[in-house]
Amino acid sequence: MMPFERLRTWHTAHAFALAVNAAADKWPPREMFVLTAQVRRAALSVPTNISEGIAKRGPKEFRRFLDIAIGSLSELTYLLIFARDRGYLTQLEWQQLDNQRSTLGRELWSTYKGVARKADAS
Repeated sequence: MMPFERLRTWHTAHAFALAVNAAADKWPPREMFVLTAQVRRAALSVPTNISEGIAKRGPKEFRRFLDIAIGSLSELTYLLIFARDRGYLTQLEWQQLDNQRSTLGRELWSTYKGVARKADAS
């Protein structure tokens, strides 16, 4: 089992989760139990599933957790679009988060494909 901290994808996901949470800290209090909570859960789900998945037995299990992380990133993408359109994110905040999201998506997909190849070979 490789420590999750050695995965570049995990580091990118962790940094993105921190950035998303920092942005959500500024949102209106009325969103605390709805949008803000959902955004925080989705943001944490990505690095959490990477770290949990790599600890499982073999690439098939890891692939399953990466699949969940990809789904969480997709959910988070929509939630951030919603927050932007509600005016909770400035254009600059949106652009910075979207750039991080895009980088994370590429890294996550690349990791998924590599693990899937190993899973299919076993």
